[in-house]
Amino acid sequence: MNYKINKGFEKFTPLLQTIQTNFDLVDETIHKARNELKIINYEKSDIVVKSFKVPHLINRIVYTFFKDSKAKKSYDYALKIGEFTPNPIGYIEFFTFGLLQKSYFLAEKFSYDFTIREPLLDKNFSKREEIFQAFARFTFLLHEAKIFHQDYSPGNILIKQVDDDFIFKIVDINRMKFISLSLAKRLQNFSKLWASDDDLTIMIKEYAHCMNENEEKSIQMALLYSKKHKAKINMKKRLKGIEIVD
Repeated sequence: MNYKINKGFEKFTPLLQTIQTNFDLVDETIHKARNELKIINYEKSDIVVKSFKVPHLINRIVYTFFKDSKAKKSYDYALKIGEFTPNPIGYIEFFTFGLLQKSYFLAEKFSYDFTIREPLLDKNFSKREEIFQAFARFTFLLHEAKIFHQDYSPGNILIKQVDDDFIFKIVDINRMKFISLSLAKRLQNFSKLWASDDDLTIMIKEYAHCMNENEEKSIQMALLYSKKHKAKINMKKRLKGIEIVD
């Protein structure tokens, strides 16, 4: 095995070292697709554990010798982006016959109230316009820090309301770029939200204000990127025979 624990979280080392057993003992899964997420309570703390799917043989070779594993990237990126994501605890990799087999990433649980998906879907959601404006300001700070989340989708944006303020955290961060962003790239980052034109307009108005950019130009660019993304995904669904829901 190979692992690393974040400074200040050394008490979680025994959990990390035995994570395969502890993970399997927890019945409740909070998300399961390619990878699986569970919450483990340890030392009176709730820990989110992400178990990455066993890669196929070629990727096992790649992740062993040529690229960092997804667990390691998640950990390193979490350290790099600091307050934008829940606190990372550590990661661990297990090898068989010298090749990567399983890997896990551990982070402190962020007690969020909802994701941005809920106000996007519910037109009667409380303070939805204020949420979208606050989200635009958060995204501006993210971009100013040269952080480009390549899967900036609704389920990966967690929100906690504190009085009249909103705290945002991003998750699923193993696909990130750290680059200076053009206006086009910044606005393109909103497209995976699958937001309506009206909701996206609220966000981009606030974002353009933060950037001192032309409001109308920014809105038109963002709407164009959003429509292109929706058309691309809908075309893939048609080819697969999946019913399209607006």
